Amino acid sequence: MELVKNLKNSKIIKYTFVALLGSILLAISSKVKIPFYPVPMTMQTLVVIVIGIAFGWKLGLATISLYLFEGILGMPVFSGTPEKGVGLIYFTGPTMGYLIGFLVAVFLAGRFVYNDNSVQNFLKILLATSFIYLLGIIWLGSLIGWDKPIFKLGVQPFLLAELFKILIATFAIKQILKIRKFI
Repeated sequence: MELVKNLKNSKIIKYTFVALLGSILLAISSKVKIPFYPVPMTMQTLVVIVIGIAFGWKLGLATISLYLFEGILGMPVFSGTPEKGVGLIYFTGPTMGYLIGFLVAVFLAGRFVYNDNSVQNFLKILLATSFIYLLGIIWLGSLIGWDKPIFKLGVQPFLLAELFKILIATFAIKQILKIRKFI
């Protein structure tokens, strides 16, 4: 009985540590700006997908939830923080839909079963990533008005960079899945 309790406690500690590490990696990825056309690219969405694939949906959701909670509490983990504000005020701004989309994306990326078919894997990652933008433009449209060119403002500038990141995840799928064996 004591052994079972110790094993359960060690798993909780391990999963907490992994989630914390994942939230730190996501925060770092939000700060790195890579020159890209037409707008600079962060690696945030790639890291969200990698977390889902590598950690699975449960630990992936816990990791993204921790990251969002850190940001809501005022830690400067989001892209554009602290320059553009922090905490709940920043969270409920124009990017909230995209941030909530991280939860759906990590869930789907973690639930999908990947195989040796690169086209299928690409489509799964594309579908998971698309929810970041779908929820993002829904929130953006609700916030700034549907009379504005929402797609042109909230999706179009990021399409080329997103395609690039989806391809990276697709071609690295076998390496990403190896991480899951250690968790």
